[in-house]
Amino acid sequence: MNFWGWALLALTVARLAATAVLPLAPDEAYYRIWSRALAWGYLDHPPMVAGWIRAGTAIFGDTALGLRVMGPLGLALASLALWDAGRRLFPERPEAGVWAAALFNATLYVNAGAVLVTPDTPQMVWWCLSLWALARLQASQDGRWWLAVGFFAGLTLLSKYTAVLLGAGILLWVLLAARHWLRDWRFWAGGALAVLVFAPVIGWNAAHGWVSFAKQGGRAGTEAAHPGLRFVWELLGGQIGLATPLVFLLCVAGIAAFRRRPAGALLAALVLPGAALFLWQSLGSRVQGNWPAILYPAACLAAAGCLGPRWDRWRWPAVGLGLGLAMLGFVQAAWGPLPLPRRQDPSLARLGGWPAFAAAVDAARREENLGFIAAEEYGLAAELAWQLPGVAVVALSDRWKYFALPPPPGVTGLLVRSERRGEGPPLWPGAEPAGSLRRARNGIEAEAYRLYRVSPRDGMPAAALLP
Repeated sequence: MNFWGWALLALTVARLAATAVLPLAPDEAYYRIWSRALAWGYLDHPPMVAGWIRAGTAIFGDTALGLRVMGPLGLALASLALWDAGRRLFPERPEAGVWAAALFNATLYVNAGAVLVTPDTPQMVWWCLSLWALARLQASQDGRWWLAVGFFAGLTLLSKYTAVLLGAGILLWVLLAARHWLRDWRFWAGGALAVLVFAPVIGWNAAHGWVSFAKQGGRAGTEAAHPGLRFVWELLGGQIGLATPLVFLLCVAGIAAFRRRPAGALLAALVLPGAALFLWQSLGSRVQGNWPAILYPAACLAAAGCLGPRWDRWRWPAVGLGLGLAMLGFVQAAWGPLPLPRRQDPSLARLGGWPAFAAAVDAARREENLGFIAAEEYGLAAELAWQLPGVAVVALSDRWKYFALPPPPGVTGLLVRSERRGEGPPLWPGAEPAGSLRRARNGIEAEAYRLYRVSPRDGMPAAALLP
């Protein structure tokens, strides 16, 4: 094994260690609930992340490592796929594959996805494997690879709905640069296989009023009457930060130079339509920073294979800066040595102070001799269920009617409600104020909460007892 192989192994081991150290975020705790109530669909996303968590916890138990272990392992496989894709697409540049994988692993996207379990991580892995199969197809011109492309594309769709951009990019490439595949039955068979793999999610949506499709399709609406360029600049700044500045520069330059290499058209087709879509959406509404992450595998390949020698000197600084920023982010998320307020430290808002806060909530419950803890926010409820395994935790929201979970117990409980939800009344009818608490890390407040005494009543939204 050469230097790059040892480097990937060391990085994977470090990520596995980080999965056991970092506190669990509310969204991760929520996806843990999915893994305990497996289905072919959920209100938010397709089911792949639930299957990944279920596989990890089957081996390592209901632990942080068990929930997250598939991320580092899957991204190591994705890195090997990019390495081989670079070799196939740019045979005249034998180092293109390893540099594509190195730039990919230097992004904050990938380093966060390796240690925090979200639907983005399996989507990224299957996207990279789809790209690998496309590279094999392009290099060999063997139409049997369309079946592998279709299979991996279907798994990508099972991970997150934005995977439709993969199909759109492939179709654009075929129409503009590889029309001969339209006459090959294996191209159409690959597309049919992708639909077949995704079919259970379509069936689940059909049985549930197309609720998941409608929710995600509605994200393209307008958030502000006259947003101007505010969301555009926010999108651009977020990408420079999450890709890291030098990797972002190399990726943009690589895609701009796609005409220099025969394989460039394929990579441009997998990047430019998605980039145009996100840019268009940012003209009227906010684009979440993680959404464009799927564009970077192809962009990193373009950066490694399409650019001339004068760009080579930027590779090591890009990788070093990216990994350095990732290490700083990990240290801050795990221990919070920098006394940054919430607005400047996303890790404080998402990860900070949960064990002590959950213990304080449970102490308030026991002091009042109440039978359960409840929350309206799905992430807060799931986090409390994770932190307090011996306590009944009830989640209150219409989303829970799509889960096969038991109803709440018929006793009085304690509702926890974030002050960010405003001064309006709780969703739980008849809630009576019972005090307040705050969540903090190293003395810096992450969030404030109000407490209420509640009892099951008629007219409540859907509620479930969480595992």
